[in-house]
Amino acid sequence: MRNWSGTVEYRATAVEAPTSIEEVQRLVERTPRIRALGTRHSFNDVADTDGVLVTTTEIPPDFALDEERRVVAVGAGTRYAAVATYLTEQGWALHNMGSLPHISVAGAISTGTHGSGDLNGNLSTAVRGLQLVGPDGALRWVRHGDADFPGSVVALGLLGVVVRVELAIEPSYLVRQDVYRGLRWATLLADVPAVTSAGYSVSVFTDWATDPIGQVWVKRRIAALDEAVPEELAGATRIEGPSQILESEDDNTTQQGFAGAWSAHLPHFRIDSTPSNGDEIQTEYFIDRSDAAPALEAVRALAADIAPLLLITELRTMAADDLWLSQASGRDSMAIHFTWRNAPDAVVALTPEIEAALDPFGPRPHWGKVHTIPAAVVASRYPRFADFRVLAHRIDPEGKFRGPATDRLLEASA
Repeated sequence: MRNWSGTVEYRATAVEAPTSIEEVQRLVERTPRIRALGTRHSFNDVADTDGVLVTTTEIPPDFALDEERRVVAVGAGTRYAAVATYLTEQGWALHNMGSLPHISVAGAISTGTHGSGDLNGNLSTAVRGLQLVGPDGALRWVRHGDADFPGSVVALGLLGVVVRVELAIEPSYLVRQDVYRGLRWATLLADVPAVTSAGYSVSVFTDWATDPIGQVWVKRRIAALDEAVPEELAGATRIEGPSQILESEDDNTTQQGFAGAWSAHLPHFRIDSTPSNGDEIQTEYFIDRSDAAPALEAVRALAADIAPLLLITELRTMAADDLWLSQASGRDSMAIHFTWRNAPDAVVALTPEIEAALDPFGPRPHWGKVHTIPAAVVASRYPRFADFRVLAHRIDPEGKFRGPATDRLLEASA
């Protein structure tokens, strides 16, 4: 089995797809080494194991809406598109969505996948409870307010197989998406917050070499369908008609220039149209937002090397949180994302140069994407990593849920 893009081949001896929580429990209890696999959207071996992979994507969502508590409980393998569709029908919403809504809930929150917005926490910050299958096959809940909760949400699958998730919800709202062209690099670097705060969720797309910058996607929460929006943003002009992130893409991106339900406009890709598998490699680094301008300048100095390998870069922001292994833990952050052509050797050769340029800013790589930063260095950039290691050992002392990638991380940081 390979990942979504076909760039990673899993080494597991088997892949199991139970259709009930009880089946997961029995499987975990009898299996010496086992790890959870989501929708296979990671670009490295973070989900892999030399034992058995188990996916919960075949377990029914079994939505349970609690309007009084303002939470919805869902099956962990449920895709965000299904959650968004259900909540919209019920008049409710999530605070944030990733660019691709076809990823599983548990896979996204376990790796710190994010979405965008200066004031928005990543997807994991919506979690209010997790139901996990432990090493002995027993079920347990960890909920917001419990001592272990901050270390249990973004946990890389090391604390058990997540089978149910409770997510915070809010009343449904309208979002309008608009695309702007003509933003100059000098304008962005002079005042990054002026651009990233222009909407509820803002994405800047660039190839690093071109000036003006390619596109700025601005998603605004609005009160009425006919609410007016600015025609300019930091010298860039709003454009009409459909706009693709890449010109070669199928027409499956969310459309701009009008308002609609949050679920139709917060993601970049439509929830009713799954993009075809991408022949690509992805890398992403998270830095303190206060360092955004000098960090971007440092990477832009490598534009001549980056551009030939790059499909697109997306710049997004997120609010700080208190989750121990969240890439935004303790700091408002900017994510610098690279979607590369499928040229593994060239990408692996170039990423150390980018990482060296970003090193003064303490970059935290996305847990599920390609990077070459040593595991011990990655761990050192999380103030609560030692606490997480203790938690993982307490919950799983025999290492049933560990795999090659997590072994490197835990052992290098010991």
